[in-house]
Amino acid sequence: MFGLMPKPHFISSVPIGPALVALAIVAASALSAPGHAQTRPDDPPYEQDLMRLSEILGALHYLRPLCGHEDGSLWRDEMKALIDAEVQDDSRRRRFIERFNQGFRGFSSVYRDCTPAAELTLSRYVEEAGAIVRDVTTRYNR
Repeated sequence: MFGLMPKPHFISSVPIGPALVALAIVAASALSAPGHAQTRPDDPPYEQDLMRLSEILGALHYLRPLCGHEDGSLWRDEMKALIDAEVQDDSRRRRFIERFNQGFRGFSSVYRDCTPAAELTLSRYVEEAGAIVRDVTTRYNR
């Protein structure tokens, strides 16, 4: 069975938890809205954004603890919340999990210690994750 990598946490300046709840509402309305281009027949139009968000969550799950942040399971919990809100079929669930794991593995193969580059990546990824959530929520919550 497919599983998520070890557990993460989210940064207080970008409240993804509430945004993911809003994303669940967005998903329900967007899936019922006609006329959106989709990458696969059953995928919402914001699928690529959610795949990128999944990858970022995996990277943060690895990097935040490496850099001394006491996040516990927050990032993994955010990924689980995203999957719970968005995914109804096993194939799509596997794609989300694989992207999370790619983000985790990509950085675990490069960083063994927290470096200035790792800290910069952390701040950029937190900003990007927040931007994705805001963009998807704004564009598809109608």
